[in-house]
Amino acid sequence: MATIPQSVHELVATGPYAHLTTLNADGSPQVSVVWVGIENDELVCAHMGVWQKVKNVRRDPRVSISMLGHQKNPMGLLEHLVVYGQARITEGGAADLLQRLAHIYIGPSAVFPPEPYRSSSPGFITRIQPVRFAGVGPWAPAQH
Repeated sequence: MATIPQSVHELVATGPYAHLTTLNADGSPQVSVVWVGIENDELVCAHMGVWQKVKNVRRDPRVSISMLGHQKNPMGLLEHLVVYGQARITEGGAADLLQRLAHIYIGPSAVFPPEPYRSSSPGFITRIQPVRFAGVGPWAPAQH
């Protein structure tokens, strides 16, 4: 597994919307827009229900997650990060994670998820162990 570089920590701290790609049973991609954070050198996102992405990760841990950066490279292209990794689903803690991320994504006084969602389910957390980083930006391997 790969250690998350400081440049990725800095990007995630700004609250970029992320695109989580999981694999359906037939091998086709399933993409969800998620809020993302970092805990214990893993990327994390929360879900209040057993959505398709949760079912997919339980069956096949291979995922990718992408997000846009804020800077442009010398060619004028917007930076972007792609993380390839192995994911696992843990039960519980989703509302607490969503609340922490809401302060970044919505604002410092945000309360999320709202009731009755907050108390209706312990929810699920997708925990992604990065295998490699790609894209355009300081996190990308040097091109030769």
